[in-house]
Amino acid sequence: MYKRIANQFEGFMSTPSILKNSNFAGFTIFKSLDKVSSTSSKELLEKDYPENLVLGKRVEFFFLSAINASQELQIIAHNIQINDENRTLGELDFIVRDLQTSEILHIELMYKFYVYDPEIPNEMERWIGPNRKDSLLQKINKVKKNQFPILHTPQAENHIKDIGIDSKGILQQICFKAALFIPEKLNTYNFPNINEECIIGFWLHLKDFSKYNQKDFQFFAPEKQDWPMDPEYGEKWFSFEDISEQIQKLHLRNKSPLIWIKKPDGTFERLIAVWW
Repeated sequence: MYKRIANQFEGFMSTPSILKNSNFAGFTIFKSLDKVSSTSSKELLEKDYPENLVLGKRVEFFFLSAINASQELQIIAHNIQINDENRTLGELDFIVRDLQTSEILHIELMYKFYVYDPEIPNEMERWIGPNRKDSLLQKINKVKKNQFPILHTPQAENHIKDIGIDSKGILQQICFKAALFIPEKLNTYNFPNINEECIIGFWLHLKDFSKYNQKDFQFFAPEKQDWPMDPEYGEKWFSFEDISEQIQKLHLRNKSPLIWIKKPDGTFERLIAVWW
């Protein structure tokens, strides 16, 4: 189990920030995670990792472990529920102290998988979740209009004051990691505002999957919690016929699976087979 968790953690740490510009849409991007040693973080994972976390909670734990292993950063509080009497206003992901500058940071963490649909008119709306339930633009707007403003509500200010911090001096940043999949025909397209290092594969419809029906190709559809991992860690591989059947079953549930492909020359490919 620990080896699997460590591989997931490595995948999380190596996933780049989706935004090309450090001040895109008025956000400041949290970059200090790049300086954290993954080796020391792994030691914390081995001791403290709680099992059975969904991917969103899993990456929160990875982030927390990385910060706890840092010599330059200190966790003050995390997952702070802000309530107004019986109503939940929202949650603050992380309050962190930068030990180099003494700055206090409010960091919202996001880890997403998006596919690029060129049929959508607005460029930034084209990055959507594989199941078409969310989008990059929706997430950015949610942080800007809902999550960040929570810090400045009277309820949050009182909560932050109780832990000895003045919320007015807190700097707000985002840590937005993402893995992106594009249509193969757009392989040379220049995607504006997006860090193209996040593009790790293609997406396609099931009818186009037959191109991978080649000799000695092997396939695996990882669980969602394993999506951040490198395909080289796949342990069980299936034939084209078997994986096609698995994909069809997932499509009946409106699920778009990630597929790892192991080629005879020892290389790997990642793609998403969308259901829509």
